[in-house]
Amino acid sequence: MPLFYILTANPGFWQDLAKRIGYVNDKVNAVVWGIPMLVLFIGAGVFFSFRLGFFQIFRFGHWWKHTVSAIFRSERVTQAQDKKSISQFQALAAALASTIGTGNIVGVATAITAGGPGAIFWMWVSAFFGMMTNFAEKILGIYFRRRNKDGEWTGGAMFYIEKGLNQKWLAMLFSFFCLFASFGIGNIAQINGVAVSLKSAFSVPDSVTGIIMAILVGLVIIGGIKRIAAVSEKLVPFMSVLYFAGVLTVIAANFRQVPSAFAEIFEGAFSFKSAGGGLLGYGIARAARYGIARGVFSNEAGLGSSVMIHSTADVKEPVHQGMWAILEVFFDTIVMCTLTAVAILATGAHEIASLEGAQITFYAFSTVFGKAGEYIVTISIMFFAFCSTIGWSFYGTRAAEYLLGRKIVPLYKLAFVAVVYIGAVSSVRLVWELSDTFNGLMALPNLFALFALSGTVCKILRNYKERVFLHKDIAPILSYDERKHGK
Repeated sequence: MPLFYILTANPGFWQDLAKRIGYVNDKVNAVVWGIPMLVLFIGAGVFFSFRLGFFQIFRFGHWWKHTVSAIFRSERVTQAQDKKSISQFQALAAALASTIGTGNIVGVATAITAGGPGAIFWMWVSAFFGMMTNFAEKILGIYFRRRNKDGEWTGGAMFYIEKGLNQKWLAMLFSFFCLFASFGIGNIAQINGVAVSLKSAFSVPDSVTGIIMAILVGLVIIGGIKRIAAVSEKLVPFMSVLYFAGVLTVIAANFRQVPSAFAEIFEGAFSFKSAGGGLLGYGIARAARYGIARGVFSNEAGLGSSVMIHSTADVKEPVHQGMWAILEVFFDTIVMCTLTAVAILATGAHEIASLEGAQITFYAFSTVFGKAGEYIVTISIMFFAFCSTIGWSFYGTRAAEYLLGRKIVPLYKLAFVAVVYIGAVSSVRLVWELSDTFNGLMALPNLFALFALSGTVCKILRNYKERVFLHKDIAPILSYDERKHGK
């Protein structure tokens, strides 16, 4: 039967195809985001925590000094000396722009309703160990990055997979998954959340949201990483302060319930009902499963996505950018997600059966601000989602460039902006679910490369410790680009 006839004369063809694709995707997704994969995420963090001497704990003062403290005392980290690069702080802001999204508001509420309050404890666990997975990713990203024809730094998981493992096909597979994920998780899921929230709170038509968001996203991403970074370093602090002010007010108004909120978290994490008897049932516990899954979804440690932005930073020491990666996970999950969780638990919003997703957070804020609470959360979601979208556009751009060359970049950006509008006016559920799968599939080649290149990470960190802490007069380990050009 001719293909043309199938596509035109059979009206049920697309519906049947969508159902079949959806069925297959459900099976794949169950594996990609299933318990074995989540254990692998945690396993990677545990592995690097031990191999790197629990750097996130025992060198807390050091990495805090070179990140948060450095913002206020060193122009080097806030202003790039290299005009073709972005500053270390801009790299953090741009990376946070992509990770701080609807997951910090909606994802936390979903984790609590699906896995109970104990899910938050396991979200902390995933973040604690994920700090070192993220640390290792960024060290490798800086070490294997290179200059492109325009003199700009380019890097990412695909580069350390290709150059570190000599597996070009695996690097291309990672890029393929990343490309598709950028349209779904990084675009449709975020923009649709904005459209739904604006329509609910302000009665803004979806089409209006789509047009405005498409224009704003287009104006930013057309300027490349420099403009994305410039916008992110202004928006991320602003939206964080805005949300902080609101959520801390909610917590302060319910301060008497804060101790019981934390009690719920710990009791839920280790009760037989929630976690299969504590550590013995860790692998199959519902609380652990949803907590870890939401933690990974929130901070993306192990996916290899934000390596692409961190690799453009104006920094010579791979370990220095690795320390910004630790802060990235700490701020995104330990700080942002915890505040949302405490606000929800302290107000009892999670106990109202008729509420789900963002509605739970809306209710928590409304207990203090009334109807204005929904406005605060909606505006926060709008900023978070917008920043996530422009951040993910860069990931998709890098993936498209790696697969098809620089000529495809303008076409990709045009398609990305068009999808922003589509995401606002329709849920496109199948595309969202497919992209969720591709998002998880990115982790497979990345985690494989991290384990395989762990010796390189240890070597770089050992060299850094000997020079900085033991004051040995030894040369720093050169990056791939520096070694290639004999610098």
